[in-house]
Amino acid sequence: MSVTVAIILIVLIAFVIFKSLVIVQQGYEYTVENFGRYTRTLTPGMHFLVPIIEQVGAKLSKMEQVLDVPSQEVITKDNAMVRVDGVLFYQIQDSVNAAYQVGDLQLAILNLIMTNIRTVIGSMEIDELLSQRDMINHKLLQVVDEATIPWGVKVTRVEIKDITPPRDLIDAMARQMKAEREKRANILDAEGYRQAEILKAEGEKQAAILDAEGKREAAFREAEARERTAEAEANATKMVSDAIAHGNVQAINYFLGQKYIEALQGIVTSPNQKLLMLPLDTANVMGSVAGIAEIAKEVLGTHEKKKG
Repeated sequence: MSVTVAIILIVLIAFVIFKSLVIVQQGYEYTVENFGRYTRTLTPGMHFLVPIIEQVGAKLSKMEQVLDVPSQEVITKDNAMVRVDGVLFYQIQDSVNAAYQVGDLQLAILNLIMTNIRTVIGSMEIDELLSQRDMINHKLLQVVDEATIPWGVKVTRVEIKDITPPRDLIDAMARQMKAEREKRANILDAEGYRQAEILKAEGEKQAAILDAEGKREAAFREAEARERTAEAEANATKMVSDAIAHGNVQAINYFLGQKYIEALQGIVTSPNQKLLMLPLDTANVMGSVAGIAEIAKEVLGTHEKKKG
């Protein structure tokens, strides 16, 4: 009997020790209750409880956790029905409040975020909703984080994963986007045509300016050439006149011969002249030509004397 009692006592003591030993894993905290009343919190490590009197209450993870927000339909400010889903990240800061201030922590957070999604999105129009997702996330985070403070929870991030408008609205938006792009393309085409016309007009204007300048330069040079020709003729006439004034018979013959030849050229080159009869004296013409040669010799001789 004594051996049996000893074995029973050993087994009972081992059972009590086993039930009293609590090992808390890293990243978790346990609450300890004394006859149902919270007494203390166990941090990661090995702990012993008073048998029968103390027991573990809630086992809470202190790590950041992800809560998937199920999809729900929401009516926007401009009466468009959209389907929205998201995700929420939270972390328990106070294990006591998380264990004893709310019955089901995850369910409470889930209902809170879904309600606020309907509130925030319901206050926005569809165009604003699709273009300002970051602002929606910020509003939701601010509201939900403030509401979960009494529960000892810190909401670290709220993300709207998807916003899906109805099919007819998506088609209308696609048509609107296509029309807007076609409008921009037409504007760019018109602008390109306008620029091309402007450049063409500028080119024609520049060409006309250059053409006018070229004609002006040509006219100037032609006038200058005529002026020099006239000056040369005047000098030649002056030389002949001086020779005539000094009584040079050869100069007189040259002058008369030149006028005679010019008159003859005019008659020959006339388009209406078909038959030409000239009662001219060949000896006089040859004499004029000889006079021209004599004058040229005299001029060259004078020039050579000046050089010498």
